[in-house]
Amino acid sequence: MISNLAYVAPGAKIGENVTVEPFAYIASDVVVGDGCWIGPGAALMDGARLGKGCKVHTSAVVAGVPQDLKFKGEYSIAEIGDNTTIRECATVNRGTAARGITTVGSNTLIMAYVHVGHDCQVGNNCVLVNNVSLAGEVVVGDWAILGGHVAVHQFSRIGEHAMIGGGSLVSKDVPPYVKASHTPLSYVGANFIGLRRRGFSNEKIAEIQEIFRVLFQSGYAYSKGCNIVEETMPQTMERDLIINFIRDSKRGIMKPYNSKKKEDEVE
Repeated sequence: MISNLAYVAPGAKIGENVTVEPFAYIASDVVVGDGCWIGPGAALMDGARLGKGCKVHTSAVVAGVPQDLKFKGEYSIAEIGDNTTIRECATVNRGTAARGITTVGSNTLIMAYVHVGHDCQVGNNCVLVNNVSLAGEVVVGDWAILGGHVAVHQFSRIGEHAMIGGGSLVSKDVPPYVKASHTPLSYVGANFIGLRRRGFSNEKIAEIQEIFRVLFQSGYAYSKGCNIVEETMPQTMERDLIINFIRDSKRGIMKPYNSKKKEDEVE
């Protein structure tokens, strides 16, 4: 059902069983999947691509022009996966020449006043709590949870199943399975509650915690800690995901649990 008080431009592709409430705006270069709900006053700008079953609430804007002075009007899009909810006044900017696309995965919840900057990659099953701000080209892995008012520096990466405490400033990469908080951002433990909720066994969680004990609580430089983990612990998907994430980091990794040093300076 499309309200007579909504504006849907010619050329917009609207799926079946879509509801468009009064005063919503849908531009011409927009695709809306089956079963979506577009709330009153929501705006889907040119380049918006919504999967099936999405909900876009009042005054949210999808595919707004990037807030990037290097943007020269190049063609780009913002792609939203299936069954994702975007709450009131949230903004998801479209991409720039850097990637050409901003992506938000399926089954993700973007709460009120969240900003997802240009060329970001937000995974599946994520939760971005009220007022989270992602600068351009941030990567957020599947199942990550970012607490209210978290601000993430451009180019930073947040790994799968990580949890960031509310009000944190993220300027370094946060590895998978980590719980991080404080100022400056630092390791405070494994996200064991989230992992249990997602079906990780006690044995698997203990394995992850032992890896983190070496990496974040033993005082080693991260490069040496990765070598120790690789040499002394069995190869598993989780082990390799963690150490490869750290080794691939361009911005550096958040601080460890404490500043005590053992043999090397913490990188």
